[in-house]
Amino acid sequence: MIEKKSVIERAWVDSDDAPEWADDVFERAEVREDDRIIRPASGTLTKRGRPKLENPKQQVTIRLDSDLVELLRATGPGWQSRINELLRKAVKV
Repeated sequence: MIEKKSVIERAWVDSDDAPEWADDVFERAEVREDDRIIRPASGTLTKRGRPKLENPKQQVTIRLDSDLVELLRATGPGWQSRINELLRKAVKV
């Protein structure tokens, strides 16, 4: 029978590869003593994702003539944004 190791050795990690911790990270961090929270966290370490837009575009579905869609698609990438520009000009916004 094959004998298994009872202890798994972890790979060595060079501490010089770790990023530096800035003071503001510690100021925002949660402080605990055992299971008791002494000071809750005051923010996140990093903000994920894109920033929110002030006026985000709204997704809609419209029906257009196929020849018109082909003509606009033929203009290349960004054709949907160009439709937005054309509509703004048409209604004078």
